This record gives sequence, structure tokens and C-alpha cells, in this order.
Amino acid sequence: MSILQAILLGLIQGLTEFIPVSSTAHLVLADKLFNLDQKLSPEQITAFNAVIQMGTLVAVIAYFFKDLLEIFLAFFGDNLAYAKTRQPLGEAARMGWYIIIGTIPVVIIGFAFKKQIEGTFTKNLNVIGGAMIGLALLLTLAEFIGSRKYDLKNLTWLDSLAIGFAQACALIPGSSRSGTTITAGLLLGFNRETAARFSFLMSIPAVGAAGVLEFVRGVKYFDSTMLVATGVATLVAMVSGYAAIAFLMYYLKSHNTFIFVGYRLVLGTVIFALLWFKVVSAN
Repeated sequence: MSILQAILLGLIQGLTEFIPVSSTAHLVLADKLFNLDQKLSPEQITAFNAVIQMGTLVAVIAYFFKDLLEIFLAFFGDNLAYAKTRQPLGEAARMGWYIIIGTIPVVIIGFAFKKQIEGTFTKNLNVIGGAMIGLALLLTLAEFIGSRKYDLKNLTWLDSLAIGFAQACALIPGSSRSGTTITAGLLLGFNRETAARFSFLMSIPAVGAAGVLEFVRGVKYFDSTMLVATGVATLVAMVSGYAAIAFLMYYLKSHNTFIFVGYRLVLGTVIFALLWFKVVSAN
């Protein structure tokens, strides 16, 4: 992998991780167009993609650092107070529990279907193209039927669990972690900005755990050139990821998600066209 390819892949990861268009779809398609699937082993590609997610993890932690610090301090402080005096938990402490509850489904389902997730299914363009179009239709439905009247103060543990199961659906390549969780948030009646905010906060444990695990497992497949390329891509993903979060949080204050719906429909169609004309292979 060249440094230029690493920069492009890092940029793709950063710009698409948080916008509901699926970073996996873009990375797999780029790997095939760059012929990296022929030059690198599946283990190297999987590890590379997981590690550069750590760049976007740093981006989301940096963007929401004030919120995360408040949640962290309140979670321990309020829970200790509750254990001693049964004092009700504050909003920030409850948010800590909601993030934990929302992470449980992806952990259980991720381990249960570990072999399938890590196999060729993850990189199958037929699956990715179908998921791109399928989630676009669901997001359209959510835009039409969602009431958008709730914010984070209205979030309950059942909401967080439902959004957590939606996050687990993002294990299907092409569906998009932010896409599935924002869609679920909208279907539950939350406004767009709230749905995106909770989506990003809830992504931190899952992305962090997956990135560390894949790095530990995959670093043995990296030579010095691959390590440098991965480091460059991760840095680019961090910077571009921060910009993508800032853009989306601002955009959703006054806009709907139909621009992303349209993009998903177009890219899904393009993927199937590339497969039909044998420009790329499905696996």
C-alpha cells in the first residue's frame, strides 16, 4: 500500500464513518478499485480497516469531550450517591447507563456471529449494495413517520436498547453504524440532532473495543511499510472524521437526511452496475 493510497483510504474512513453512507462500503469498494484485495491478505485488510477506525474514535472523543467528561464524572458520582442515599441519578449519569445498555446488543451479536462477520460476507459487494439501498429506504421511512419531538432528556433505557440493536445491524456491511442508529432514533421519535448525538456517543465503546482487538490480532501481519501506511491513514481519518462530525451536527439542525438517502441509492446502484459489467468481483 502506498502512502497516497493510505491517505485516500484514511480520508474515506473519516468522511464516511459518521455520515450515514457506510464507511465499510466505501473502503471495500476502494480496496477493490485499488486492487488491494489482490496485494494484501484478508487479515491485513481487516486489521487496517479496524485500526484506522481508531482515528475516527479519537475524533468523536475530541468533539464530545466536554459531554463525555460530564458523563464520566456524573456516572461514578451519582451512582455512589445512589448506593448510599438512594438519590436519583442525574441526566448525565443516566446517559452513561444508556451508552452501556446500547452497547450490549452489538457485543453479544458480534461474538455470536464472529466467523460470518470476519469472513467473505463482510466484503461481499452484493451484500453491501443491497444494504446501501435497503437502509436508504428505511431512512426515508423514518423521515416520513418519525415525530422528531423528543431530545436526550426523553431517552429511556428501552430506547437505548432499541438503538443498540440497530447498531448491531450495522455489522451487516453497507448498512452504516450511524445510518442504522440515526434511523432507529428517528423511528423512536427523536429529532435528527439528538439521534445523531446519541449515535456518536454510543459508537465509542464498540469502535474502541473492535479497533483494539483487531490491532492486537492483526499487527503481526503488518510489516514496517504497512505500519507506516496505517499510521498515516489513521491520522487522516482522525482529522477528516472530526470535520465530518462537525458538519453533520450542524447540518441536521435544519436539514433532513434525504441527501444521504439519495447518495446511498446512487452508490448502491453503481455497485450493482460495476458487478454487472464485471469491473469488480463480488468477493
